[in-house]
Amino acid sequence: MALLEVNGLKVYFHTRDGLVKAVDDVSFSVDSGETLAIVGESGSGKSVTCYSLLDLLPKPPARIEGGTAMFDGVDLLSCDANSMRHFRGNDIAMIFQDPMTSLNPFLTVGEQLIEPLIYHPDKTRIQTRSNARLRAIELLDEVGIIEPEKRFDCYPHEFSGGMRQRVMIAMALINEPRLLICDEPTTALDVTIQAQILKLIKQLQQKRNVAVIFISHDLGVVAGIADKVMVMCNGTVREAADTESVFYRTENDYTKKLLAAIPEGPKVMETRAQAGAPLVEVTNLKTYFKDYSKGVAGTQKRFIKAVDGVSLHIQRGEILGLVGESGSGKSTLGRSILQLAPITEGTVSFAGTQISGMSPNQLVPWRRKMQMIFQDPYASLNPRMTVYETLAEPLLYHGIATRKTIDEQVQHLMDDVGLARANMRKYPHEFSGGQRQRIAIGRAIATKPELIIADEPVSALDVTIQAQILDLILNLVERHNLTMMFISHDLSVVRYISDRVMVMNKGVIIETGDTESLWADPQEKYTRELLKAIPLADPKLERERVLSRSL
Repeated sequence: MALLEVNGLKVYFHTRDGLVKAVDDVSFSVDSGETLAIVGESGSGKSVTCYSLLDLLPKPPARIEGGTAMFDGVDLLSCDANSMRHFRGNDIAMIFQDPMTSLNPFLTVGEQLIEPLIYHPDKTRIQTRSNARLRAIELLDEVGIIEPEKRFDCYPHEFSGGMRQRVMIAMALINEPRLLICDEPTTALDVTIQAQILKLIKQLQQKRNVAVIFISHDLGVVAGIADKVMVMCNGTVREAADTESVFYRTENDYTKKLLAAIPEGPKVMETRAQAGAPLVEVTNLKTYFKDYSKGVAGTQKRFIKAVDGVSLHIQRGEILGLVGESGSGKSTLGRSILQLAPITEGTVSFAGTQISGMSPNQLVPWRRKMQMIFQDPYASLNPRMTVYETLAEPLLYHGIATRKTIDEQVQHLMDDVGLARANMRKYPHEFSGGQRQRIAIGRAIATKPELIIADEPVSALDVTIQAQILDLILNLVERHNLTMMFISHDLSVVRYISDRVMVMNKGVIIETGDTESLWADPQEKYTRELLKAIPLADPKLERERVLSRSL
């Protein structure tokens, strides 16, 4: 008998708009030491399926209408609160998709890490806080956190998006669970750290004989890690088979659509970069953050050099790709260019005018021309505002629309980003992660800016929606002669969309060049390592690549 066997699972949401069959008669199994990948578009029911197993869905509106989920002979769907708490603390762990909303902002990451060790001592033998601290620091180091002893006492907001996800992974692994549910665990990670995390999960699986359910929209990752694949769409299972059968011998049209949507190859549209004076010019930009750490002589002031002497230019109509590992300074550089982060030194010019040093009031007319798509849509969207209010706000603020025309313009924005007009009155929490990112993209393009800095704009999207958004961005750039800095850890996406690429590491630009030239002949070892770490949506090739990297 499998460690977990789910039969006929039905989860319906009873909403004010009627009944939503989020999961409708889903069955699957996973055994110890086995990895089941669940793939499908955003809103297909992947996460709801797994959340229902651990009683993590809001009730109401969610209701389990039928089915069983037998874990080691016990039905999880009929457990009482105490039994479920035991399973969640000891035997089953979950890595959530959105680390910023999953971590407590009022507690240090170290305090959150040692919590399960203290509250579930029967599983770990760890009895004291000092031993728990040592175990937590060891695991932080294992998942790639630099200076783990120091980072133990930091708060979530002091980490980059990728580092927060690593903390979440450490938290899930710390009690050595028997079943690990991974809900997009590598979405926010760059390719090299992603490879490390996948290797770590595999090592844990082999060492402890752990069963893994891996939810992902990245078919390259799935190809390398999964033993079985289950494809979901609209709450139902479209296909379930071993990995090779799904990738090589599928007959299902929906699965074929997912495979065809994977970005690969160079940019197909001709570059529209214009000669002449650049739209954006950055000279010797430095952004340092104060860092107070306890040394031998007490508290002394130091600085974190997030951006350290960067100079660059972006031509009108150009898409400049910016890649690098998590914590390399990519997002800080983007925010500094838009004057959303305090600049320590250097200048930023936009259309020949120096905007660095301007007061907030002086920057107001420039804000319409420069927009940003943030990495985390849930954190950047106001939870008290509907989609309609979110999209209408910049249009009304900048005088682009009036009360008479606002409805029509908001509807057009909804169409542009692929959201149903019927969803205009919903709030951010009522959408999936991918749908929330589409709302954020709609807000950014609302003012028809000249420059957009996109910070991981498609990292949370499934492959089909990602392809739609990438094509939308390319069409917007061509139609309106937009200029863009595209920040991403997904190098396949960067190659697909960018005219020119810059590689960033530890706050400095180490290499730059035309996209295809850099791909064909990278000059720096760091760049070559990034390119080698790109996952391939081919099970045999991906497993060979992973094996060669581990030797």
